[in-house]
Amino acid sequence: MGFSALLKKASPVGAFFVSAFWLLSAQAFCPLADPLPQVRVERTVDGDTLRLVDGRSVRLIGINAPETAHHGRPVEPFAEAARKRLQALVAANDGRVGMRLGARSKDHYGRTLAHLYDARGRNLEAQLLAEGLGYQVAFEADELVACQQAAEAAAREQRAGLWARAVPLAPADLRQSGFALVHGRVERVQRNRGGVWLELQGGLVLRIEPALQARFDLPDIQALAGRRVEARGWVIDRAKRGGGNAKQARWMLALTHPAMIEVLP
Repeated sequence: MGFSALLKKASPVGAFFVSAFWLLSAQAFCPLADPLPQVRVERTVDGDTLRLVDGRSVRLIGINAPETAHHGRPVEPFAEAARKRLQALVAANDGRVGMRLGARSKDHYGRTLAHLYDARGRNLEAQLLAEGLGYQVAFEADELVACQQAAEAAAREQRAGLWARAVPLAPADLRQSGFALVHGRVERVQRNRGGVWLELQGGLVLRIEPALQARFDLPDIQALAGRRVEARGWVIDRAKRGGGNAKQARWMLALTHPAMIEVLP
C-alpha cells in the first residue's frame, strides 16, 4: 500500500485489519510462482537469521523478530518462540529453503539479505508474521511488502504472539536504542540537505535520508504536520553518538520505506 493511500485512508483501523486477514487468506503466504534453487541450513540463529551449511549467515528480509539475550540485554518475549518456529519451518522442508536475494546483497553486519521459501513456495517471513512472531519491516522497495503487511495485520487483529502484549511507545517513553514501534503527533516537518525530518512530540525525530526520498510522496509527508502517526524502525540515541544537542530531539528513527509509517485516525 502506497503512502498516499495510507494518508487518504478513511476506514477505521480495525476494518483495515479485517480486510487484511481475508487478503492474507487469498494470498496464502506470498506464494512464489517459480521454483528457486535450494540451500541447506546448518542452524537457526534466531527468528530472523539462519546460518547455511556453506558458511553464509542469512538475514530474512521483511521481518524483525524479538531479540535473544545479547550485549547485556535480556531476551525479549517471543524471541525463543520465533526461533523455534523458524527452525520447525526449515525442518519441515528437510533442512532446505529456497532463497531469493534482495536488491541489496548484504547488511552492515555482512549477512546475506534474502527472502526464504518452503518447498511449496510459501514465504517464511509471511508465515512468521501471520503468527505474531515478528514485526514487518521494509528494508527496500519490494513486491512482497504489501503481502507481508497483510500477514502482520492479521496477527495484530487476532492478538496473536507478540501482539497479545505489544503496545506502541510514546517518544517520551523511549529508554534505549534498538527496534521500536512508536506513535505520536507530528509537530513539524522540515527538509534540508540532511533529508526530510518529522519531529514528533516527546523528543523523537523521524528521518528520510536524501537517497531514499524518491520512495516517498513528499507532498504527503509535508502534510503530516499535526497528524498522529505510528512508525517503526531502529531508534538511535543521538546523545550517546555525539550527534545531538540541547535543541535537537534525543531520539532518531530512520524511515526506509513508506510501509514504516502509518497515519492514525
